[in-house]
Amino acid sequence: MISPYRQHRRILAASLAGTAVEFYDFYIYATAAALVFGPLFFPASSEAAQLMLSFLSFGLAFIARPFGAVLFGHYGDRIGRKSTLVVSLLLMGVSTLLIAFLPTYAMAGWIAPLLLCLLRFGQGLGLGGEWGGAALLAVENAPPGWRARFGMVPQLGAPVGFLAANGMFLLLGMGLSEADFAAWGWRIPFLASAILVGLGLWVRLKINETPEFAQALAKDPPIPVPIGELIRNHALAAFAGTFAVVACFAIFYLSTAFALAHGTTALGYERETFLAVQLAATLFLVLGIIAAGVQADASSSARVLTWGCVATIGMGMMFGPLLGSGSLWLVWIALSLALFVMGFVYGPLGAWLPSLFPPRVRYTGASVAFNAGGILGGAVAPVAAQALSEFGGTAIVGLYLTMAGMFSLAGLLLARRYEAR
Repeated sequence: MISPYRQHRRILAASLAGTAVEFYDFYIYATAAALVFGPLFFPASSEAAQLMLSFLSFGLAFIARPFGAVLFGHYGDRIGRKSTLVVSLLLMGVSTLLIAFLPTYAMAGWIAPLLLCLLRFGQGLGLGGEWGGAALLAVENAPPGWRARFGMVPQLGAPVGFLAANGMFLLLGMGLSEADFAAWGWRIPFLASAILVGLGLWVRLKINETPEFAQALAKDPPIPVPIGELIRNHALAAFAGTFAVVACFAIFYLSTAFALAHGTTALGYERETFLAVQLAATLFLVLGIIAAGVQADASSSARVLTWGCVATIGMGMMFGPLLGSGSLWLVWIALSLALFVMGFVYGPLGAWLPSLFPPRVRYTGASVAFNAGGILGGAVAPVAAQALSEFGGTAIVGLYLTMAGMFSLAGLLLARRYEAR
């Protein structure tokens, strides 16, 4: 018997390639925000203030993502998944490429951070339409019994994109002096994104529309305003989905953007050393996503997500003490465990979240819930963790993970009540 993966190879490749490119673009900003954007674009009285302003610019994309979800969800539910995904990838790619050509504050004054924030908003707008469409591309083509495993494929774009982004910064850090890296080296990952975007577009232009959307369109005309239909008839599902995704965002951005900035400043680790530790830990995210996807098809996506939320609550109590232990091995264990747990609150979302909505508003519903949850779990995470570390030291930053796990667990319970109704 031929594996469904082989039969749908092009669909899954398009789903994975697009999310990998989009997340690469998104994460190179996160890495640059942690390493160089503070002094280059946000001059302030202290290093901590520069870092806080840099993280606030990073959070702008999360504000933009729900707007992107509504915009691209509108067209994804009206004209189709394929065309919408191509446009979202282009918007993300152009915004990322232009960052490479920005002047710094020393060159252009206040115009520099303004342009940076505008392009960061463009990145968020594009990514707001990316995840929901990529997930639907996979799960709406999945054969019976394979939805979670197909749905985990676009989720693998997150670790692939992160490995590519931080791997690029690691190589640059090893090959360039601090002065060269700050002067021009940080621009290279943004320039390289153009090649990856071209690859993603080439793959996506070769796919067809999903059969579930085509069948829904043949049966009834598209809804004129999908977001209106979502608010009227599926608001509770969107609300539940929003809270359910908080944990995955919180884990990721505490383990990547915050940990990198905190580890290379307050904890005093070398930048290249800490990047290497993060890259090694990210492999456990891949393992977690795959294990969760397989288990979700064997049991249910909701059950696996629940296990992940409970583990996140416990992980939050260990994360801070391990990160601040002074041992690089214990730091690696903290990051590896956190990212493995993330696989269980992230991997099954590709199948679970779209299942809350009917096909005619599924792009809008899944995208809005996922990206609204990103504000609570992603945009706030580095800023909240930085504030917690300033207040009580590294040992208490994991409390944010504990709270995020509780939020997501509440979202899953609310979704169960919605489905029962």
